[in-house]
Amino acid sequence: MNEITLTVNGSVARVVVPARRLLSDCLRHDLGLTGTHVGCEHGVCGCCTVLLDGDPIRSCLMLAVTADGHEITTVEGLAGPGGELSPVQRAFHESHALQCGFCTPGFLCTVTALLRDNPAPTEAEALEGVSGNLCRCTGYQNIVKAVHRAAELTAEETGPDDDEAVR
Repeated sequence: MNEITLTVNGSVARVVVPARRLLSDCLRHDLGLTGTHVGCEHGVCGCCTVLLDGDPIRSCLMLAVTADGHEITTVEGLAGPGGELSPVQRAFHESHALQCGFCTPGFLCTVTALLRDNPAPTEAEALEGVSGNLCRCTGYQNIVKAVHRAAELTAEETGPDDDEAVR
């Protein structure tokens, strides 16, 4: 057994896990964060995607002990401190970009990182950005719409670029 320390959704968590415990299982079973879904258990579907130090990773492919000392954001940590939905969450809701919801947490984490790195993706970049996440219910049209809507909402929240504000 190994004691590890993770910062999960802004809170420090100390947990004792077997050496072979997957990060997805640690989040779900040890920490009670069941928003991280496990689909294929092979890293193919993207349902288990969380942010590790801000970058999207497949939590079903990572051992919990290797996450020791790192910061993890799950779908539960995307909302604001008062529980208000993030721009990505609001966009998925507004754009009807979910049906059964099983794949949604992975998409939300993936799109959050995508828009951090590319705040205004083209259609092709949005498609490429979500291509690692599988959804069996939708045709992806509304998911891509949600990416663009989230970019709009984020831009509205952050205001003009610093360069533009100086002009």
